[in-house]
Amino acid sequence: MHKLLILSRDADEYKQLIGAAHLPDLEFATDPEESEILLGEPKLIRDTLPMLPALKWVQAIYAGVEPLVDPAQRRDYLLTNARGVFGELMSEFVFGYLLFLEKKMLERIEAQKSHYWQRNDSGVLRGKTIGLLGVGSIGAHLARTAKHFSMNVRGYTKSSETSPDVDEYFHGNDILRFADGLDYIVSVLPRVDETTRLIDAAFLNALPSYAVLINVGRGNSVDEAALIQALNEGKLAAAVLDVFEQEPLPSEHPFWDTPNLYMTYHTSAMSYPEDLTKLFIENYTRYIEKKPLKYVVDFERGY
Repeated sequence: MHKLLILSRDADEYKQLIGAAHLPDLEFATDPEESEILLGEPKLIRDTLPMLPALKWVQAIYAGVEPLVDPAQRRDYLLTNARGVFGELMSEFVFGYLLFLEKKMLERIEAQKSHYWQRNDSGVLRGKTIGLLGVGSIGAHLARTAKHFSMNVRGYTKSSETSPDVDEYFHGNDILRFADGLDYIVSVLPRVDETTRLIDAAFLNALPSYAVLINVGRGNSVDEAALIQALNEGKLAAAVLDVFEQEPLPSEHPFWDTPNLYMTYHTSAMSYPEDLTKLFIENYTRYIEKKPLKYVVDFERGY
């Protein structure tokens, strides 16, 4: 029998969902030392790794697995993440804000409060250009949604060019050419050394003043001081930040009072047990059939 340990605040719900699937040769572990498979949150898993001598496979319930790819941690097991689960949720979040801004919804709400009949034109997404920093599974889903709205799509990526919905790809030193003329920039970059402050003053200055930045990837990718300056000086129309360099954001951080900045507190794509259970069931079936698992993490690359 394969023994599964679940480390999550939603452990009881995961047990109920997985138990209802009646997976062959699988039982829940009562002793961490006998656990072969682990499902859960990366930070909880990291803290438990020293107590798991029989561990062979970890299924993380987040896309980001930074605590587990730290070189100081053990790496003698197969690690898979949930990066294929969040594309739909991220698209709902990102395009919710794109429509919120294009349709001037905040202005309409404020006009209603003032008893003012406001009939200013609103914008359209059709024909606008969206730039995706990162075109993995989430970026590819965003690109597909953008095409639904007849947008032009640019992708900046390390090497991959697999999404058919991206009109033009950029790599390496082409990042400023990628930024030129964008209406919207969406970052879904992972937290690795080469993404740190990729969105810096030079990048922000290369954008048109009407551009909007949305970050749903990781907070390290944004030079926060440069972004604050760009928004204060009107060099950027707006920014939507779901992730930050430090979380929770300190109460004294200048972001709280930066104009045209919308914050959403790392809620753009929550980990719902029913979604993650489907992924676990699929990967468990592959595991017992000795087939390659989905979304295997490269410890060296960090994702």
